[in-house]
Amino acid sequence: MKCRHKVGYGLTSLFGLNLIFSLVALDGANGTPPRSPNKSINCDILVVGGGLSGAATAYEGLLAGRTVCLTEITDWLGGQISAQGTSALDERPTQRAKQFYSRGYLELRNRIERKYGKLNPGDCWVSESCFLPRDAHAILAQMLKDAEKQGKGKLQWFPNTVIKDLEIGADGKLINSAIAIQHQPAKDAPPLNSLTLSQVIEDAYRYDNSSLFTKNILRFIPKQTKGDAPKWYVVDASETGEIIALADVPYRLGIDARSYLEPSASSTTNDPYCPQGFTYTFAMEATKEPQPQTMPPFYLQYSPYFSYELTRLANFDLVFTYRRIWSPDKGQPTKFGGVTFNAATPGDISMQNWTWGNDYRPGTAKDNLIYTRQQLQSTGQLQPGGWMGGLRTETLRKGEENALSYYYWLVAGTTDSQLGEGVKQPRTNNRFLMGLKSPMGTVHGLSKYPYMREGRRIIGRPSWGQPGGFTIWEIDISRRNYNDEYYRKTLPADMYRQLTAALAGLEATSVIAGEISPDKVMRRTRSTIFPDAVGIGHYAIDFHPCMTNSPPETPGNTERAGERRGAGQAYPFQIALRAMIPQKIDNLLVGGKSIGTSHIAAAAYRVHSFEWSAGAAAGTVASFAIKNAIAPYQLVDDLPKPEPQLEALKRLLEKNGNPTAFPDTSIFNQNWEDWR
Repeated sequence: MKCRHKVGYGLTSLFGLNLIFSLVALDGANGTPPRSPNKSINCDILVVGGGLSGAATAYEGLLAGRTVCLTEITDWLGGQISAQGTSALDERPTQRAKQFYSRGYLELRNRIERKYGKLNPGDCWVSESCFLPRDAHAILAQMLKDAEKQGKGKLQWFPNTVIKDLEIGADGKLINSAIAIQHQPAKDAPPLNSLTLSQVIEDAYRYDNSSLFTKNILRFIPKQTKGDAPKWYVVDASETGEIIALADVPYRLGIDARSYLEPSASSTTNDPYCPQGFTYTFAMEATKEPQPQTMPPFYLQYSPYFSYELTRLANFDLVFTYRRIWSPDKGQPTKFGGVTFNAATPGDISMQNWTWGNDYRPGTAKDNLIYTRQQLQSTGQLQPGGWMGGLRTETLRKGEENALSYYYWLVAGTTDSQLGEGVKQPRTNNRFLMGLKSPMGTVHGLSKYPYMREGRRIIGRPSWGQPGGFTIWEIDISRRNYNDEYYRKTLPADMYRQLTAALAGLEATSVIAGEISPDKVMRRTRSTIFPDAVGIGHYAIDFHPCMTNSPPETPGNTERAGERRGAGQAYPFQIALRAMIPQKIDNLLVGGKSIGTSHIAAAAYRVHSFEWSAGAAAGTVASFAIKNAIAPYQLVDDLPKPEPQLEALKRLLEKNGNPTAFPDTSIFNQNWEDWR
């Protein structure tokens, strides 16, 4: 079959892609025996996922002189800022003002500024830096080339590549090799990025060639072979925690049960089906004249969901400029709802990422995107050769349809699910940007991969104070006032006393013994200080909650009750090494959003600078462990006793410009109110 495509700027051609896909026969099945690898590749560090955390891991590994293999399901580096389209840097004002970031993140910001002549070529107001996703990939690719040259390392970059199988040693402690599938367009097939992710993801994980793709089967193996310590490290920097699921190490997904550590949890029991929503972003351009707008055939299914959400946000120009990523001409200053912004002018390009818009927020076992361990077992994905990425393809497809429908609502819709009639007005002087040279780099115009706010999160190894496995919890970072009446009434008395004791510092023993009333406790006004901190982050606890009913677009649907309770400001926080070390496997590190955090803490540990800091730590830890013939868990297994090699690692991170603590971090400094 010969497939032809046309790159254009309109939605009509996109709907035809569904027909193309339905005619393409996908060969092979989940359980098809693997073909023999076409090639074996030696690595010191295998990084799975080319997002910001994966790029940061590679960056530090290369500067340390390591051979780094970097795989990515798309063909772009950068994750959030490129393939996922969220090219608006989420930063806190104080940290930004002090420029207190990892060296690689600072270099990224500097290169963005050099590229455009300014840090904010989009003149957006959500951030100090909004830019084009396609440029982010090019900037990061050059950064890694320069790091390779400077550190005399070696980068082996594998785009369009997924991990299919892991070979784990008989004792279950080491990953000895990893099998990957790299795909390229088959003869007469459309080019990559013609079809949406839901249309190709299952094919990408099959060993056999198809009418869409030819496959190259790769085997990644350690570069070194001598010594008793792990010879190489695998870093899971994927967006959903693919490798921790495939390796079957303990992890959490979705809501954690309410406890004194997670007192704002919306449920008294765990709910793995309610992680934060995911988003297919897209770009739209303001035009001088009205443009023809084509209603998607599925629009009426999703239209009951869309809304400006709040009266103070009910303004098209405000929403358009919020994440404007390109603005060649500066518009007139405009005020609306307490926000001042420069009005849009023809040629401006906006990236859309809106909660009651292109966010897709499933929250039940019927439609959750990221499969739980039980669902993976029932679908055969934990069997040899059965791994298919761990995502529900149907939900990906619906997220794509929802995003396309949201664009139509923005420009032609007249309803608002939260604010009622008479609020939404059409604005047809806009066009949806599509094509391989468009900002998203896809024929269909949607981001190559959805923006993932939350994935699987490891449960670290049993540790001092956390015998059930190390986790960074809500109370470790939140500024919330837990003397609030809600907590006094909602939490059982024993749980509330534990909560106040956990925040009481030196008075904790007296609180637990009942010698001091919880009402008399001076609450901590800083985040938890971790002795094994290897990175930093700072952002608000920001929620995009799952919806109550299935499907999310059900008319009259509501957000899951209580999910926003934990939202709010957070203190500057640290990345504990124990949160990056999974149970069971000694040469696996987690470098992205899948570190060991709770559901509420993860809502802050997910933004751009954190991802980079976590990746920088992963790259440094892996290189340090190889050099010193020590496994990462051995750096922290004697805490709270002194760990000399841990201190050497922290000195190395600081020397390299990767801070492990904010200025004046000390157990004696209880006042962090200036860090807002």
